[in-house]
Amino acid sequence: DGNGLLYHFPLSPTGHGNHKEDSPFLADSASKNNDFYDKNLALFEEELDIRPKVSSLLSRLVNYTNISQGAKEHEEEESAVASRRKTPKSPNMGTLMGVYLPCLQNIFGVILFLRLTWIVGMAGIIQSLLIVLMCCSCFAGPTMWAYFMISRSLGPEFGGAVGLCFYLGTTFASAMYILGAIEIFLTYLVPQAAIFHTTDMLGSDSAMLNNMRVYGSICLSLMAVVVFVGVKYVNKLASLFLACVIISIVSIYAGAIKSITHPPDFPICMLGNRTLVRDRFDVCAKTVIKGNITVPSQLWDRFCLAGNMSSSQCDDFFIQNNVTEIQGIPGLSSGIIRENMWGNYLQKGEILEKVGLPSVGTHSAIENFGMYVSADIATSFTLLVGIFFPSATGIMAGSNRSGDLRDAQKSIPVGTILAITTTSLVYLSSVVLFGSCIEGVVLRDKFGDAVKKNLVVGTLSWPSPWVIVIGSFFSTVGAGLQSLTGAPRLLQAIAKDNIIPFLRVFGHGKTNGEPTWALLLTGLIAELGILIASLDLVAPILSMFFLMCYLFVNLACAVQTLLRTPNWRPRFKYYHWALSFLGMSMCLALMFISSWYYAIVAMGIAGMIYKYIEYQGAEKEWGDGIRGLSLSAARYALLRLEVGPPHTKNWRPQLLVLLKLDEDLHVKYPRLLTFASQLKAGKGLTIVGSVIHGNFLESYGEMQAAEQTIKNMMEIERVKGFCQVVVAIKVREGIVHLIQSCGLGGMKHNTVVMGWPYGWRQSEDPRAWKTFINTVRCTTAAHLALMVPKNVSFYPSNHERFTDGNIDVWWIVHDGGMLMLLPFLLKQHKVWRKCKMRIFTVAQMDDNSIQMKKDLATFLYQLRIEAEVEVVEMHDSDISAYTYERTLMMEQRSQMLRQMRLSSEERQREYYIQQSLTIFLGPQQAQLVKDRHSLVRMGSLYSDEEEEVVEAPSEQVQMTWTKEKCEAERRNRNNASYLHKSISLCFSPLLHSRDQSNVRRMHTAVKLNEVIVNRSHDARLVLLNMPGPPRNTDGDENYMEFLEVLTEGLERVLLVRGGGREVITIYS
Repeated sequence: DGNGLLYHFPLSPTGHGNHKEDSPFLADSASKNNDFYDKNLALFEEELDIRPKVSSLLSRLVNYTNISQGAKEHEEEESAVASRRKTPKSPNMGTLMGVYLPCLQNIFGVILFLRLTWIVGMAGIIQSLLIVLMCCSCFAGPTMWAYFMISRSLGPEFGGAVGLCFYLGTTFASAMYILGAIEIFLTYLVPQAAIFHTTDMLGSDSAMLNNMRVYGSICLSLMAVVVFVGVKYVNKLASLFLACVIISIVSIYAGAIKSITHPPDFPICMLGNRTLVRDRFDVCAKTVIKGNITVPSQLWDRFCLAGNMSSSQCDDFFIQNNVTEIQGIPGLSSGIIRENMWGNYLQKGEILEKVGLPSVGTHSAIENFGMYVSADIATSFTLLVGIFFPSATGIMAGSNRSGDLRDAQKSIPVGTILAITTTSLVYLSSVVLFGSCIEGVVLRDKFGDAVKKNLVVGTLSWPSPWVIVIGSFFSTVGAGLQSLTGAPRLLQAIAKDNIIPFLRVFGHGKTNGEPTWALLLTGLIAELGILIASLDLVAPILSMFFLMCYLFVNLACAVQTLLRTPNWRPRFKYYHWALSFLGMSMCLALMFISSWYYAIVAMGIAGMIYKYIEYQGAEKEWGDGIRGLSLSAARYALLRLEVGPPHTKNWRPQLLVLLKLDEDLHVKYPRLLTFASQLKAGKGLTIVGSVIHGNFLESYGEMQAAEQTIKNMMEIERVKGFCQVVVAIKVREGIVHLIQSCGLGGMKHNTVVMGWPYGWRQSEDPRAWKTFINTVRCTTAAHLALMVPKNVSFYPSNHERFTDGNIDVWWIVHDGGMLMLLPFLLKQHKVWRKCKMRIFTVAQMDDNSIQMKKDLATFLYQLRIEAEVEVVEMHDSDISAYTYERTLMMEQRSQMLRQMRLSSEERQREYYIQQSLTIFLGPQQAQLVKDRHSLVRMGSLYSDEEEEVVEAPSEQVQMTWTKEKCEAERRNRNNASYLHKSISLCFSPLLHSRDQSNVRRMHTAVKLNEVIVNRSHDARLVLLNMPGPPRNTDGDENYMEFLEVLTEGLERVLLVRGGGREVITIYS
């Protein structure tokens, strides 16, 4: 997460994960209750079954989780089986117990106790510090989370290939931990338990390997049985193993501090400058005195003919060099750090020698070679890197426990970074302490032969070496159990995703979900590691697989960042894509540094799996970053793009901008392109379309000229996209063709941007607003989102900068999350970057506004979007006289327009209605209603400069009807209640015939406009749900009036209508 990033929707049981993610917040069946008929939401009442109220959405959201579970829980969480289970206990683990300590347990282990002293002795302090820094900088860890992140970020091909390599690495890790435990058991705990022995000292290595194979296989079988019986037993023992690790590390520091004044007594016997195996003789001297008689010592007998004091029968090197004894642990204040500062790499079989001791350089007899401590393998810097790297694994162990965390988004990054810091400090300080306290030849002694077969790190510990020996044994056993538990589940997760057909059988298990078949395969592969029988040979193998996984984790983060995926919103503020590239480069370098041939083999295995998955056709849509890259990758990428809508995580507005051209083929509203360029700071596709009225054969040249004009304007406004102009007999049909045919393959638009039909009230020609409404209906039918910037001339240019102000979102109904996503994308542009985001939603009488605000704040926290939250209560559902009067004028205007088509009888009937109005309202009000241009200049304060103005005939009365004038008229009358009743009686046949639907819609528009203007009158931009047009086309003109009333008095308004699917997710 460091990143915040790294969660996704629960998938469907089939593994496709599509249908649930398109609308994860919507219930299967909408509740049919009085919510549909709230007077304050009458504009949206016909669509509340598919676009629920915000309060309904938030009430369901509180039971939704963004926690990534294990393989089974993750894939089946939303299935019918999982829904019938009991509700689990709420997670309550914090950062310390849930992330920090599990990471420590997985990091500290076999390498720290068995090989770190040896690495320091061979590489020296300086190079050892470099090795530790390189390995700890890769941020690694064996959990299923890494597989899910890679597969969902880079696609099933990469996910399957790297996931299998990661599985193999985790499996070999269990083998490495088991070999470490057996090494401790046979070398330091119970050496007598060895089955195979050798009389030849030179053949001891082969006997030890055979013992490791036998006991390793037995230990692996026992661990597999424990895991098969139940993981709960492994989890119960985890605390014990963790305590052993912590106690062991503390004893090392305690021993180092104690060595300042009282270093432990571990003498080393040296022959010349050569180190002797201490457990093969008793006294470090050539002769001993027994009863005043000098007799040969056991050491003499080893190098000379037994019982013979004659030097002629002795080894030449033994005779010519003296036997001395030095302290193996000089202590922290001894100054030994100067000798251990630099490396001393050895070849296989080379004897450990101490620099500075006098020695006569003659060869020893081959039969006496077993008396010296020698190197069992050839060492180099690259080899030591490969051996040490497994000790850096385990950093992501906290992610595997995210289901138990109280706040996973906070705990995982904090706990992981603390664990990284702690373990890095422990490793770095241990390197310095070992080099400062322990003699160099002892450090280079891998198995403690010079200190009587004691564990080297145990010689430094306090109060006893047994603390380290026992603690390291249990810690390695615990780590092996954890790896043997996690690897089968990782394989099961890959098998359940069904991207590698031959692994399907491993997706099944016991009735409780335990991966039985996967555990069997894991045991067989781990047995291969056991048969290798050498910890130093197994460690580089798993290093390759882990490094490849971490390489692609870093690549996934970098790709998501560079693509600016809208749902990639890491909560960790100090993250930068350059860090991911640095980590990726270090992983690649470490792969070839530690073992170039292992690296090539690992990459070859991953490449073959990748091509196999690609050949089989991975029919998965996980919103991976490869799809985002493909959008900009010409023919090859277009052919690879899958058919169908993109995943919710990848959804961004792919715009089709509908432009209107004037008679001279100039763009009439260029600010539409400006708005599009500011919105597309989030990248993606932009298609600019326009329709020319005419015949294609006659207007081809005109079409080319229009296309060039649009391209020039796109270049001026810095819009990167495509242009498409069509010629059509009817403009309305041309727009429909653009909506249907624009785009190619996966590069199709999902959002339409169109201008507002300015001047629709003035024009006697209804084609302008009918084309607008028809376009709205077409986008809805095509499941496309729609944005209508109103008063677009007041929108800022690309050269302006808003240094303050707010972007206000009025979330009336849930429409797929477009209202949340658009401000986030706009704020990526420098024009809107400094604006703050405010989200308003409306509470009805039956809504708990306090709970709504709390739920909305929780929702935004999970979305990782910073915004102020406010819930506006609209409890007054009484329809005012002003609303009736606005409805009256709207209906009367519509009737007057229809009079042109009425017969003489219908005109006579309308005359009687007009006479009734004169009686009830008076001559002035009747004339006002009759005047069809009385509403023309309403809201002229915020009209666009491009607005078409049609001069009204001079004989008609010019008035601007506003709410204030309506109130004034009411005050001039003595009986306001009589006026209200008169209006109701006058229009009762008209209004009651339609269940007062127009009155309720006008009431919603007026009430919403009041609260919006009151709260957002000074906002830089207001985003608002756009209600859909009526299903009955007879009310189209009324629909335009409702939108005018809804947006009245606002400077910049963006009407937004979703495309019927979720476009924003709480997962990365």
